[in-house]
Amino acid sequence: MKKLLFLIVALIAGLSAGGGTAYAMMKMLGIGAPKQEAQADEKEEAGKFVPTGKVLVPLVFADGHLAGYASMEVQLQVDEAKADFVTQRMPLLLHAINMRTYRTPMAAGPDGMLPDLEGFRKLVDASANEAFGPKVVRKIAVTNANPA
Repeated sequence: MKKLLFLIVALIAGLSAGGGTAYAMMKMLGIGAPKQEAQADEKEEAGKFVPTGKVLVPLVFADGHLAGYASMEVQLQVDEAKADFVTQRMPLLLHAINMRTYRTPMAAGPDGMLPDLEGFRKLVDASANEAFGPKVVRKIAVTNANPA
């Protein structure tokens, strides 16, 4: 009798521990999420990419010495309704970029002629928040980077 009771208790404990672990993993990993969330993501507007034109960027070492210049082309993804607003305020963005680039070390590589693209993208993001306001620019794509 004790053996049978022990087996039943062990079976129930094993099922509860396994079920609890499976439930916790579903919550942590988001497995089996409701389909409503997936549909909400699909309804999100594609947005429009607005080009900034060529931006001349000084490449500065961490110690402040000038390594050279790079010419960058950037595209900003914004809502289609705000594309005209962003296009009209583009000079403010370019000014904000210029005021930050000479203070930000972006020179990479042994001779300093390779621009740090991730650092530049973050710099453009901060400048866009200043020029257009928060949450206007969704994504920033650096489409071209050449030494000048």
